[in-house]
Formats: sequence, C-alpha cells, structure tokens
Amino acid sequence: MNYIFSDKISKLQPSAIREILKFTAMPGIISFAAGNPAPEAFPSREVGEISARILEERSIDALQYSITEGYTPLRARMKEYMKKSHAVGREFDELIITSGAQQVMDLTTKALCNEGDTILCESPSFIGSLNSFRSYNVKLEGIPVDSDGMNMEALEQALKTEKNVRFIYTIPNFQNPSGVTMSLEKRKALYALAKQYQVMILEDNPYGDIRFKGEHIEAIKSMDEDGIVVYAGSFSKVLSPGLRVGYAIAPREVIAKLTVCKQVSDVHTNIFAQIIADEFMEHYDFESHLKRIREIYLKKSTLMMQLIDRHLAPKITYQPVEGGLFIWCKLPEAVNMMEFCKNAVQNKVALVPGNAFLIDESEKCSYFRVNFSTPTDDQMIQGMEILGGLVKQL
Repeated sequence: MNYIFSDKISKLQPSAIREILKFTAMPGIISFAAGNPAPEAFPSREVGEISARILEERSIDALQYSITEGYTPLRARMKEYMKKSHAVGREFDELIITSGAQQVMDLTTKALCNEGDTILCESPSFIGSLNSFRSYNVKLEGIPVDSDGMNMEALEQALKTEKNVRFIYTIPNFQNPSGVTMSLEKRKALYALAKQYQVMILEDNPYGDIRFKGEHIEAIKSMDEDGIVVYAGSFSKVLSPGLRVGYAIAPREVIAKLTVCKQVSDVHTNIFAQIIADEFMEHYDFESHLKRIREIYLKKSTLMMQLIDRHLAPKITYQPVEGGLFIWCKLPEAVNMMEFCKNAVQNKVALVPGNAFLIDESEKCSYFRVNFSTPTDDQMIQGMEILGGLVKQL
C-alpha cells in the first residue's frame, strides 16, 4: 500500500526530544534530557486518598461523560485562585479546562490561524508548541531571546514587516529551554506592542509556580485590560503531568471558539483527573505543597549548577536559573554541538541538542539543554563527571 499523508503531517518531523528519550530506556543511561517533575515531588499519598474517596462516594461523576468547558467546581476554583493569587482574569474573561497546557497551543492555533498566517515566537522555544503551530501550516518567525527575555526591537521589527501576524507566543517564566525569565519592563513592552499592532499574545506559564529564588513577576495576562491575552496554565508541573489537566483563561469570545475546537478534538478533558485536581485544591494545603516542590528544585538545581561549575567550566557556560526545570548550556563556538550530544549518549548520558528548539532546526546552534528535576543526586554527580571527561577532550 502506498500511503499518502496530508501536506500538514508530511512536513512534520518527530520531536528530537522524544527521539532522544528513546535512549533513556537503554540500561545504564543517565538522562538529563527529560522534562519530568521529580518523583519525590508527586503527592502520591494524597492522590491515592482522593481517588479512593471519589470512587467510593461519587464514582458515576468520575466515570461519566462531562461538559467540554470542564468540571464546573474546578473551573470556579481556578478562576478564584488565579484572580486572587496572580491577578489574572477580568469580567470579560472565561476559563476552559484542557488536556494539559499543550492542548491550549493546539486549540488557540486552530481557532485563530489560517494556513499561511504568521506566529511570532521566541527562538529558542518549546518544541511541543512549535510542532503544534507547524501542524497548521503557519509561518513561524523567531524572535531572539536575551538574558531578560524576548528582544523587543526584533519583535517590533517583525510586527512591522511580517504579514498576517495572528499572535505572539511567549514562555515568560523560566523559559523552556533557556531558563530565562522575562523582565517586568519587557512584559509591559510586549503587551504595548501587541496592543499597538492589534495582535494576540499566547502566554504559556507552566513553570511560574515553581520559582525557588528571586522575586515574583506579574503575569502578562494580569495587565490585560484589552482582551488580547490567552493565558495557558497547567497542573502538570505542580501536581502530576500524567493527569493531563491544564487550562486557558481568555476573553469569553475566544474561549467559546476554543470550546468548539475541543469538542471535535477530545469532547472533554479526563473528568476523573479534573475531580482529583479540584479535591486536592479543596482538601489539602496547596501553598504548602508548592513550597515543598520549590525546596526540592532549589536543592536539585543548586547541585546541578555546582557540578557544571566543577566539571564543565570554563569551556561550557550557562545562565543561573531561579526556577523551572532546565539549564541552557553553551559550548565553545568551534565545537560541533550535535557531535557532542551524540558522544554523550554513547557514553551513557542523554542531553537534548539545542537546535531541536529552534524555528529552523538546520540553523547552527552551540547550546544543549540539561534537566535537573528528573535525575537523582547520584545520577547528576555521575553524569556530570562523564560530561566533564568529554569536555576535557574538546
């Protein structure tokens, strides 16, 4: 059979991260490639208690079909929580529960973009979002990322010259993969430019609640008086990625279209998982849980940065992180980054090559991404010693 695939799918390539993750199943591999929360961060006991209670007291609620917008108590709770804790949500806004924050990227692109339209996004950026955008045959225009976030001069130039820009995509907190956090000044400038040029902003914030150093910076959505920001949030990094519970907060008219798109995609998000998330928020101390997670990641990130300083410096440099799950490491310009990553895998250490996060993956790149949340302390120590040996050979 000669299989003929759609033009949209034919142009998509497998995620480099997922391809590299295949190596993590090999015996003895130390993976710095994943983006998984630390196993010790999961509230397994609490989720077990909640699940048992749900199945005993209200099993039909958890096992039956539900409405597309999401479990009503959870939606109400998250509206209140986001308004109180993050000043996010206006009278014109609504909230929908999604199958992880990743679905927000898909639904937003489906609702706002036609083929050939332009999306402006940070470069580098999260490969999952980039591939979601690519699947709709849009044009991606990359905006360089400085140490304090997206370059505003380059953004304004793109807004002036690119045709049919539908939205600007940003991960303002502990950006994946760079770990960079956008400054308050740039957030205000980004909002002002979007308003001036009449384009939407898609603010992806999966890591904002796991800041373990420094001062909190308000969300771009908290500035939204004009109905131009779609905010994507998630329980994946703070509760469980396997539950696949995310949410979008956006103007009511936008949420209505996202709802229609979701109906033809998966009908509704896993209702059992939604009830678990709601019960956790109601019956357990969510802020204490976040505090415990932050302490875990502060310890793990500190160890990872100490090991990089000890084994990889000065040839490999990085910008210290204050939250999130990743460190963005830079090789000397003369070193072939892909060869370094391949050599690392052959020596039982998995890294993610930096070009996986670029708009044009063929572009030269000197960076690789390291994850500190997934490996154990012993694995970090052993893996960095191995990488240190490779660096000495450069």
